[in-house]
Amino acid sequence: MGRIEGKIALITGAGSGIGAATARLFATEGAQVIVAEIDEAAGRRVVEEIGASASFIKTDVRDPGQVEAMIKFAVTHHGRLDILHNNAFTTNSGAVGEMSLEGWQQTITITLSGVFYGMRYALPQMVAQGGGAIVNTASISGLFGDYLMGAYNAGKAGVINLTRTAAIEYARKNIRVNAVCPGMIATPPVKKMIEHARNPERANKHAVEAHAMGRLGRPEEIAKVVLFLASDDASFMTGSIVVADGGATAHTGLPGHPL
Repeated sequence: MGRIEGKIALITGAGSGIGAATARLFATEGAQVIVAEIDEAAGRRVVEEIGASASFIKTDVRDPGQVEAMIKFAVTHHGRLDILHNNAFTTNSGAVGEMSLEGWQQTITITLSGVFYGMRYALPQMVAQGGGAIVNTASISGLFGDYLMGAYNAGKAGVINLTRTAAIEYARKNIRVNAVCPGMIATPPVKKMIEHARNPERANKHAVEAHAMGRLGRPEEIAKVVLFLASDDASFMTGSIVVADGGATAHTGLPGHPL
């Protein structure tokens, strides 16, 4: 019997990367999975891989109406929503004094407001049915700063504190809200960013060496953290911000004392 057997789970940004890995893992652990994704072709590919225990709904998390419809889809087809994984995001780079306004707005709207919309419409349903679990994908970039990533840093920091706020507000309604903070994970956006760097080989080496384990994470590794937080194994955890970063933030970044 799976760890989330019979649960109804909805995952945003589930067409690739962490979202797709989580959808596959949830299905193997007994859940009925709803793949929510703006890229219809990518989302449907994941559903086809999973089979009968998955369904697809095209969703742009920038649009609160579409997010509300996404939650209604789950309830209409399955009668409830047990697990919500808010995972969709985007990022635009640039120094704070130079970043385009459009880049800032797009990053914040998808990365932060999209998470808020998901919780805004899922929480009343979870209250009505007597409980549920929400897992938000944050980032170590929400805990610390990165050069040229101000919008992403701000968005993910917002996700972290929004997670905490929702957790304390709904803890006594049998709803747990937690977040995972990955390091650099070998997802399509990260691979694309490295490939398009001025010196891809140097960029890849720098990314790898930033992690104590000497490698990037795999989407499947983060999916396992999400599964834990969504399952009853984490029954006494809410408002938790779980770092899974291969040791990236264990180091101060300062040079060591000479031996």
